[in-house]
Amino acid sequence: NVRFTGVQSIYEKTVVMKLYREPVVCVSLVCIWLSLGWKCEGLEPVTVSTVIAVGAGLGVSVMYAGWNALKCKSSECCAAPWVTDNVKGLDNMLKFRLHGQPLVHRAIVRALKDHFQNPAPKKALVLSFHGWTGGGKNYASSMIAEALYKEGMNSKYVSLYVSTKHFPHQDEVPKYRKTLQKEIEAKVKECGRSLFIFDEIDKMPNGLIDIIKPYLDFHEKLDEVDYRKSIFIFLSNTAGDVIARATLDAWKDGIDRSKVRLNDMEKVIELGSFNEKGGLYRADIVQKNLIDVFVPFLPLERKQIMACIRDEFKRRSRTANDKLVEDIANELDYIPAEYSLYSSTGCKKIHQKVAQHLGFSEKI
Repeated sequence: NVRFTGVQSIYEKTVVMKLYREPVVCVSLVCIWLSLGWKCEGLEPVTVSTVIAVGAGLGVSVMYAGWNALKCKSSECCAAPWVTDNVKGLDNMLKFRLHGQPLVHRAIVRALKDHFQNPAPKKALVLSFHGWTGGGKNYASSMIAEALYKEGMNSKYVSLYVSTKHFPHQDEVPKYRKTLQKEIEAKVKECGRSLFIFDEIDKMPNGLIDIIKPYLDFHEKLDEVDYRKSIFIFLSNTAGDVIARATLDAWKDGIDRSKVRLNDMEKVIELGSFNEKGGLYRADIVQKNLIDVFVPFLPLERKQIMACIRDEFKRRSRTANDKLVEDIANELDYIPAEYSLYSSTGCKKIHQKVAQHLGFSEKI
């Protein structure tokens, strides 16, 4: 029964009444009307064209928000449940699925928790994973993606770059720099919580990695884009031998691998990464301390290898007795020769070895 004064035409009356009948817009219009001191019932006139403009704007906003919500229900978007901060889930994954890497577990969980708890982090989170092949660097990266994105590694907000595939030629570095810059900017513009994983960074051409330095640095925005909530992970075999020697020395001194100190390892890794030939060689991002955590992946002992073997049988919905697990573990090479302590390939060949044994058992 409300009558709006100042309506100049039947068209305006129709538009106003249509807006008035929409519940969300109606409430908004009434609030605006009262807050501005406008009157009804023949009192102080009001220019209805203003009301129409405001109402239309509110209507468009409501429709846009509704469309986004509807779209997020059916396809991936940069919001929950597609993008989360499930650090607790990651904690459990690392605890039960990544064997023999206590430093990795603690370092990753702490870094991500600190990053997510800060509503306005100072910079993007940068993690650098180092160690021998088969130690779990790729596995840990995929767990991070699985915990933070509903689609895991298949999420459109997760980008994986493998140096030997994406950046194979030193003489094409200028082209790679442009491509990388363009892709990172586009991804973060679409979703501020994007994840970038660079595998085999020790095989990356020199001079390429520093193109991403501006995105890792302490900038609130670059060209109106905020990169501070994004995450960058580097995977490298660099400093693997140094990590192995330090782990062996600790073992000789009777120190369990779970008691090895992260701070001691980080210093060794940072120095090795900066001075060894590879993607981080003399890199600005190392020199300017833009890598937040250097994460050491320790060489795996026979005990961890056997745990990986059991996991592989479980993944295939098969069972294995202790003797079979031990037989498969014995097929791998262990170093150093005088101790036969660490698998030279970590858990990398486990799936092949298990497949071979399953093939043999099925033939028999």
